[in-house]
This record gives sequence, C-alpha cells and structure tokens, in this order.
Amino acid sequence: MAITDDLRKTFSDPTPLYFAAGTADLAFQQAKKVPGLVEQLRAEAPARIEAVRNTDPKAVQEKATARVKETQETLQAKVTELIGGLDVDLRKLGETAQDFALRGVGVAAEYAVKARETYEKVAEHGEQAVRTWRGEAAEGIEDLAVAVEPDPGPKPQPVAVKDEPADASAARKTPAKKAPTRKTTAKKTTPSAE
Repeated sequence: MAITDDLRKTFSDPTPLYFAAGTADLAFQQAKKVPGLVEQLRAEAPARIEAVRNTDPKAVQEKATARVKETQETLQAKVTELIGGLDVDLRKLGETAQDFALRGVGVAAEYAVKARETYEKVAEHGEQAVRTWRGEAAEGIEDLAVAVEPDPGPKPQPVAVKDEPADASAARKTPAKKAPTRKTTAKKTTPSAE
C-alpha cells in the first residue's frame, strides 16, 4: 500500500513538469541572446583572423615549448616535494584518508542541498512561466492587490427624483416586509345524524 501511495504522490506532483517548463523558459531566454553574440563575433572575427595570419609559427612553437618545459619542471618539483614529505606512519595516513572521506561526504551533502535549492528555484520559475503562458499571472497580481489594499467600494448616494416626493423614494428603496400568508384548507365535515 505504501508503494501505491508513493507512486500516486510522485505522479501527482507537478514540480518536475514545472522544472522542465522553467528549464525551457530559461533556455529560451538565453537563446534570445544568441543573435547579439553572433553579431559580436562577426564584428570581431576579421581582426582575430588577421592576428592569427600575422602570427609567426616559429614564435608560437617556441612559446609552447617554453611553457611545456616550465610546467614539467614545476610538476617534477611538486612530485619530489610530495614524495619527500610523505609520512611513513600508516596510522597518520589512515587518519588523513578518513578525514578526506568525511570531507568528501560533507561536500557531497552540500552539493546535494545546493542542487535541490536550484531545482526548486527552476521549478518556481517554471510555475511562473506556465502561469504567464496561461494568462494567470495577471489574475494573481489582481488578487494580491485586492488582498493588500481592499477596495471598500463606493457608497451609494440616494438620488432624489424631482417628480416624486421624498417619502416615495424612501419607500421604494426599502420595501416593507410582508408577513407570510398562510394557506388554510377547510376540513370537510360530515353532517352528524342527530
């Protein structure tokens, strides 16, 4: 029975659909920016292509070789430092490994919380997008405005008509209540034989 309830809850929860709608809406918003980026690249492309054409291949190769040698030397120094500083004490190494594992669990939990928050934010955005697509956003704003500042409504002012006396207009506005009429039915009586 619990599985059935879980399945009902899962299938009746609209959050994944709102998440998909929010993702689609955010993707659409980002896609709107693409034409501007394309125009910017078109404007910058000739200068960049010209810079590449004017670059000397031998100079690029020399720079790359120098960077590789520098990186290799730095890497060798770091490895030598790590190996030289490595403790032989296995207990300390075990504690360090356990500390790293606990830190990893903490970081994973933190990322899970951040992922859940992001999921909920995108789902909220999707819900708002769906309301906007349906036209419900304006109704929600009107409801909010009424809740924040309720309109007391204009009070009707009595209007006097020139042809009627004041008493007649008052009588017309508040009609007198009549007592309900009772329907009585006559009972048939049979003549008695005396």
